[in-house]
Amino acid sequence: MVSLSLLGSTGSIGVQTLDVTRAEPDGWDVVALGAGRSIDQLVAQAREFHPQMVVVGDPERVTEVQEALPGVTVASGPTALAEASAMGDVVVNGVVGFAGLPVTMAALENGRRLALANKESLIAAGPVVQRVRQTPGAELLPVDSEHCAVHQCLRANDVFTAEAGMERVHRIVLTASGGPFRGRTRSELADVTVEHALAHPTWSMGPKITVDSSTLMNKGLEVIEANELFGMGYDRIEVVIHPQSVVHSMVEYTDGATIAQLSLPDMRLCIGYAMAYPDRIATPFGRIDWAELRRLDFEPPDNEAFPCLELAYAAGRMGETAPALLNAANEVAVQAFLDERIRWTEIPEILETVLGDHDGTEADSLEAVMEIDAKARTTAEQVVASQSNRA
Repeated sequence: MVSLSLLGSTGSIGVQTLDVTRAEPDGWDVVALGAGRSIDQLVAQAREFHPQMVVVGDPERVTEVQEALPGVTVASGPTALAEASAMGDVVVNGVVGFAGLPVTMAALENGRRLALANKESLIAAGPVVQRVRQTPGAELLPVDSEHCAVHQCLRANDVFTAEAGMERVHRIVLTASGGPFRGRTRSELADVTVEHALAHPTWSMGPKITVDSSTLMNKGLEVIEANELFGMGYDRIEVVIHPQSVVHSMVEYTDGATIAQLSLPDMRLCIGYAMAYPDRIATPFGRIDWAELRRLDFEPPDNEAFPCLELAYAAGRMGETAPALLNAANEVAVQAFLDERIRWTEIPEILETVLGDHDGTEADSLEAVMEIDAKARTTAEQVVASQSNRA
């Protein structure tokens, strides 16, 4: 059996990862679990899967969890996350936000396979992560449905091993569902509520990612991630709106052929792909009934109504720590919206203001990235406060 470390085990990705292990009981041995909140759920998971180590986000609850799980090592903090990440042959990083960066770094530094669902760590610290990807044995498999699709489309054409490689690829096309507000104009979005933004039409995700999907920032972050993962450059990465979420992304080759990956929306397919690669799991998550599938629609994104996508392209083209700046500001702005401190339409305004402060700082070390992240959060909080006072 392959040993598995799962960090972010009580979130959407973590819960679905455990679904995969239940469906494939002879495939993986869960050796480490970690969660920031939902401690009761974490304890229940540990009692079912019997890990050697459990990491909790709140250090004040370590004793409580130790008492509930005799014989299991229970710890907290970045060092504990790094230790847990080094235990598994496969590490699933389902931690939400910038907090997932230590998991990404530790897994790759220890030469593990990283099934990456935490896009923010790669976006914010792309140049730093690229260096540790070169560690012997390290392997990064994307769990996002779009990047998993691109990976499969490239793999199907031997791009990773053929001598011509990426030179045969003309462009990558990422698909977006359009979120709950597809088709609305900018003026029609003025009174969006938290409840509206969390009502995603096709995917079941955590609140932060769901809000990002509603603003198209999730897709913008995926554009930056695609550049980091596949090295295509921003002029060769495009986004189309595809409301059915059946075509998860496409790769167009230089001869005009387009290869797409299709399945019904089910993150367990992507998780299982990353965990089992280069093999495939036997459980058919996302299988399509072709007699029932009636249509596939595509349309361009509305950048006027959803300016976050263009802001992400701009940050990506700036490079260095600009994506880290944007990511941090977005986390602050989204939380402020969820807390009902700002309006939905103010999210891109805050991001544009903070991104305007980018001073060209290089992403030459983890410390530099963390410093710019902290600075961006402070600035974003100040902008949020000014918006709130104005209201």
